[in-house]
Amino acid sequence: MSGAVEAAIAARGLTLPDVAPPLAAYVPAVRSGAYVFTAGQLPLVEGKLPLTGKVGGEVTAEEAKELAATCALNALAAVKSVTGDLDRIARVVKVVGYVASAADFTGQPGVINGASELLGDLLGDKGVHARSAVGVAVLPLDAPVEVELQVELTED
Repeated sequence: MSGAVEAAIAARGLTLPDVAPPLAAYVPAVRSGAYVFTAGQLPLVEGKLPLTGKVGGEVTAEEAKELAATCALNALAAVKSVTGDLDRIARVVKVVGYVASAADFTGQPGVINGASELLGDLLGDKGVHARSAVGVAVLPLDAPVEVELQVELTED
């Protein structure tokens, strides 16, 4: 099933990916009542990381911003895996973004804007959210960025 959100994804030349399989003992997303919480999503493309390393080191802030958008797309795939339809999203409540950062890198908010801007582009006002952008020493698989979402759903 696809609807307006998936049409918006396609209109931007993007494709909703298959859900990335978990790397450990967890599931990609969990529904609890009217909310879906995603696990942290890496910027995997066809099962592989396009870039690895620290932002502000091996990875530029602009590259990381694009990777954050990929993370958000992967998170939407995780949401769809438990809802069946992205048009059920009433709003994105919270985005948490983690940036594997070189010691002197302080541009985490700009990197996570990649996820926030994509969600706004795809969902309009429903994509406006609270957010945290956190610098960390390292992420799984040496990924530069990881993003998780909390979304509220429309009533069944």
